[in-house]
Amino acid sequence: MTSPEDATAVVRLDLRAGAAALATTQAVRDRVAEQLGRAGLPEPDYPLFLVTDTPAGLTDHQLQYELLSGYRAVGETRILVLLVGSSPGSYAGGEEAYLPDRRLVRPTTLRASTTGLVWAGDLRSARTALDRREPDDPASLAVLVDLLSVPDVFVRVLENLRKLPDSIAAPGVRLLEQDLPTEVRDRAWRDALTRFAGEDTGAGDPVDIVPDSRLPEPLRALVTGRDSRGQGHRRPDGQANLAHRTCAESLDRADEDLVALRSFPGLLHPARRDALEADLHQAREDLGGFRALVERALQGGGGAAAPTAEATARLGALGLRVPAADRAGERVGEGLRELAGTLLGDGLALRSVAQHFTALAGRVEPVPGTALLHRLADHSEESVTRGSATEYAAPLRTPGAVLLMAGAAGLLGGLWQWPAVLAALVVPVLFVVVALLGANRLRTGRRAARWTMGPRVAAVAGAVAGAAVAYAADPPLWLGGTGLIVGLGLTAEAVRRLWRDAADSWAAGRGTTALRTALDGLDDLLAELVREHWAAEERLYCADAARSVAGMLRATAAAADAQAAPEPLAPAGAGGSGPYEDDDWLSAPSALETPESGAADGDADDGDWAAAHAWDNTPDRNGDHDAGRDDDRYGGDPGPYGAPSPAAYPAGPDDAPWESGEGDHAPRWLDREIGEGGPDLVATLAGDLRNTAMAAMAPYWGAVERGQAGALALARTEQRVRELLSAARHHLWHYGVLAPPPYPADHRARTTAAGLLGTDSLRVAELVGREADRGAVVQLSSPEQGALLSRDPGAALWIRFAPGTLQGEIEAAWRKSGSPVEEALWTSSGRYAGLIRLTPLRMGVVDTVLPRQSTAGSARTDADRAEPSVHAESKEDDRW
Repeated sequence: MTSPEDATAVVRLDLRAGAAALATTQAVRDRVAEQLGRAGLPEPDYPLFLVTDTPAGLTDHQLQYELLSGYRAVGETRILVLLVGSSPGSYAGGEEAYLPDRRLVRPTTLRASTTGLVWAGDLRSARTALDRREPDDPASLAVLVDLLSVPDVFVRVLENLRKLPDSIAAPGVRLLEQDLPTEVRDRAWRDALTRFAGEDTGAGDPVDIVPDSRLPEPLRALVTGRDSRGQGHRRPDGQANLAHRTCAESLDRADEDLVALRSFPGLLHPARRDALEADLHQAREDLGGFRALVERALQGGGGAAAPTAEATARLGALGLRVPAADRAGERVGEGLRELAGTLLGDGLALRSVAQHFTALAGRVEPVPGTALLHRLADHSEESVTRGSATEYAAPLRTPGAVLLMAGAAGLLGGLWQWPAVLAALVVPVLFVVVALLGANRLRTGRRAARWTMGPRVAAVAGAVAGAAVAYAADPPLWLGGTGLIVGLGLTAEAVRRLWRDAADSWAAGRGTTALRTALDGLDDLLAELVREHWAAEERLYCADAARSVAGMLRATAAAADAQAAPEPLAPAGAGGSGPYEDDDWLSAPSALETPESGAADGDADDGDWAAAHAWDNTPDRNGDHDAGRDDDRYGGDPGPYGAPSPAAYPAGPDDAPWESGEGDHAPRWLDREIGEGGPDLVATLAGDLRNTAMAAMAPYWGAVERGQAGALALARTEQRVRELLSAARHHLWHYGVLAPPPYPADHRARTTAAGLLGTDSLRVAELVGREADRGAVVQLSSPEQGALLSRDPGAALWIRFAPGTLQGEIEAAWRKSGSPVEEALWTSSGRYAGLIRLTPLRMGVVDTVLPRQSTAGSARTDADRAEPSVHAESKEDDRW
């Protein structure tokens, strides 16, 4: 099992060329730091070294192995040595004349339990018998090194090697690689970055904040808590409450006087109007005193800055009660982090989330008292005067019921014959008298109030109609008297209604309604001032932190835009096929070898192993899709991007290298399935970027909680975001699309291979679920090396592995097919799946020696390699 601390990067070193540069402890540490630094990784606590060497180099590079074994780290150092080529003495020249000594000689340094050797004598990359490649073919070696560089595979191989004699085995492999073409992956990466960042409109338009019910509890308390604290803002014994109560009592008395004025005595006697006028005058004075107190409260409730503790104290002196914060400002950072996770989890782009945080800051930020002073003008004395008429104006429209009653009263009062028909004038005369009396009673200054003409006209018209009816019908006298009595009753009711409406209209014109409205408005303004002072410091901090988060999100979006920008085309001959190629430690020569080291070793033919092992995913370069890189040892000059020129290959059609049925060039133990991208590719990559952003911002939330979310924390977070975006880019290019980035992921299951790559995972299930026989894999051993392997079929150990993101699909396919298989290794990489067979060597093949000069780094001659006992102080023959 792979422990969590083992899940780290594998450091790759090639001792076939440039080993002399690693002659000191500091040189080794610098090489490791340079390689991991280019990948954006820290110093490892549990180093994993994958070393490529030749069998002869095991004793030649004794010093380097000692330095690697003694690498200082927190945990143990594990080394996996990949040997390429035949052992010393296996054959001599082209005649294949075998020498008697065919043993594999290793130093005692490599006998530790944390070290294992994998001996691939021939990478067997040819797909036909006529295609004879070199035993250490660079393209095939690059794939094998890439596979063993997956930490899960590295650890499992090393664990299985410990179960074999001498911890040495010869590998057999069968691999399936599922990936995307470089242009498809690059386009999906840019589209995901664009979707992740969002559009930059430049207008900064505000957006509606998320509903209060969805806000995290710490933020919801600050947003909605102040709205529930508007009651009881005046202390019972304070100045504010006394001034408010005095004005309210004056208005209450005015309301009582108005009730008295609306009755018939109010129409007949002017005393009730005088009492109402006096109460309204007193109410105006009391309202002016309350308005002055509110103005002092606003001026003392904080200046241009937010409310302070001193402003709260001044409000208390005026009799205002500011509620305690009740620890509402705790866990602000936690709430902002939860809100960011919620919004990003909903799929919102970074700039959209930033707008939400800006809106939240504007909503939660306290407003100082001086910012409310302009609203005091809405309740000034001039505003109250404008809100009421200085002269009484009767209603322009008389209610229909009053007109009907006036007309009916005139009609009933006019049912008389001559000479009694003069009694028909009683009702119209009463309406005229009431109009004159009412207008005079509601006089303003020297000018009488206007009175509506409708009832008088209706009464006259009714009287004329009644007289006409009486003339035609000749009613008796008792009917005329009864009609007059009923008409007088209707007249009284109509007059009562007319006077009531007129008194109400006049009182409103004198300011009763405007004064009450002004008093309530001033009190509401005072309550709002108190609410703005509630938890002012906590809310101000929350607003500042929200704006800081918004700025950080916009900076992250800008970094994503920079990543998504198309890079300029490299000139011909420039290295690199992917966006991360410039700092890729697999292909960059400086990551594994300096120019001086190659010259010092004097082995120009070996060259830079990293450039030779890096393989290109670009399908349109030299017609070699996903072909491995080569060097000049095969003849011909290297072409652009480190690939061999066409002249390096045989010209005949039958001699084309690695010709496969799929149209690409690959070793015969590797099948490539290239997809064109699935429907969920961009959305999944955008989700990975959101998880990456949340991981990058994790330290920033701690700074927010500590109250240290300043410019320094913001700058550090922006730098970390850029680094993690580059690391996510590096992860995508090295581990494929199927593997999730190594950051905290959401709880949703990752989509299928069909959704991401456009491929079917059934082929992976069939390959990994194959029966473990010798025909399932290709043994990476030469025929000469095959004689050194164990003949026991049960001695070999098998490793089945597949991407962990496909575990559910693969296990479902196995259950459906009914083919039970043993436990598989689910890897963190999403590129490779397949089988690895580790076959042990025969007894007596491995010799473990202790050289006399263990610290010497000089090379030995071929005669010395043939007789290791000459340079050995003691020798242990491991005969099993």
